[in-house]
Amino acid sequence: MSAVTSAFSRLYRGETTVDYYGKRRIAFAASLVFVVVSLGVLAAGGLNLGIDFKGGVAWEVPTSASFGVDEVTTVLEDKGIETTNAKVQTLQSADGERVRAQVGDQTDEVRRDVQTALAEAAGVPVEDVGVAAVSSSWGRSITEKAIRALLVFFVLVSLFIAWRFEWKMALAAIIAMAHDVVISVGIYAIFRFEVTPATVVAFLTILGYSLYDTVVVYDRVRENIERFATTRISMGNIINVSSNQVIARSLNTTLSSALPVVSLLVVGSWIMGAKSLQEFAVALLVGMVTGTYSSIFVATPLVAVMKDREPKYAAVANQVARGAEMAQLFEHTTTRAAAKAARVDVTSSPVMSNRGSAFTHPPRPRKRRRR
Repeated sequence: MSAVTSAFSRLYRGETTVDYYGKRRIAFAASLVFVVVSLGVLAAGGLNLGIDFKGGVAWEVPTSASFGVDEVTTVLEDKGIETTNAKVQTLQSADGERVRAQVGDQTDEVRRDVQTALAEAAGVPVEDVGVAAVSSSWGRSITEKAIRALLVFFVLVSLFIAWRFEWKMALAAIIAMAHDVVISVGIYAIFRFEVTPATVVAFLTILGYSLYDTVVVYDRVRENIERFATTRISMGNIINVSSNQVIARSLNTTLSSALPVVSLLVVGSWIMGAKSLQEFAVALLVGMVTGTYSSIFVATPLVAVMKDREPKYAAVANQVARGAEMAQLFEHTTTRAAAKAARVDVTSSPVMSNRGSAFTHPPRPRKRRRR
């Protein structure tokens, strides 16, 4: 078996010995740099808000075999309208396909001229070309509701994790989710991606994804805390064992979730030209990557940093196993898991076989009752 094949086998069996806890300072520093850069770009240039937030005007015109998105864009340019930030896309409806063009706010004269030009180019009556003004107040309303939903989500998630696990895990999870949102929004600000209501929905969606991945790791951490309860082991070792055991599951979840999103981005946006799919898919893809990263390198190490101050772990905080020593810890968790399944406590078993399985004394025979 080659070294690459062996490495993949150990990865998917959860037997890798990566020192995630030892790399926490590098991960924290990298996250801090990304967060600071994101906040700096947001403060300097802000977001590239779509017309749903800034306001504007939209035209809708029926399509035909010789009239589509390219022809609508040409009409707008001929009328002197900047189309760099315009949103021109094909919509499906009960009446057939229509092309919708959204641009910034225009005067009444320009609106009528474009309406007439689109009707002539499409070969339809002027009445068939719809014109609608998009108010910026609607976008502000969506933003306010999204912020309220975000705050309520944070509060409910904190209460649930504090009840299901402990408050330190809840605090670390909230920090990780805030980390994911700031970096995702920062990437939109850096690359000047357009922010639309679909983007806001995607940002809220990635919070649930990030939380799911974090809770999966937390659940394994809790199990290993119980397994090592009778030993003097550092929290860093528990974090390393737990992270290595679930890393394959996290990667599988990310890949299986990212592939449909990439297909949505490539097929829906680039090939079919549905720009609204791009706005949603990019935010989801960025959020999935940051969510997987933060669950392993931010949320879980933060728990260890906080629990290292507890009396039980403070004395052994600097004792972190690596390499072969960490592999022995995996054997310990496997042995205790097998013993638990057999309802046998390995710590109290009087005899251990060479293979590590526990034996117990056979039950005493019952005494026969005298007749």
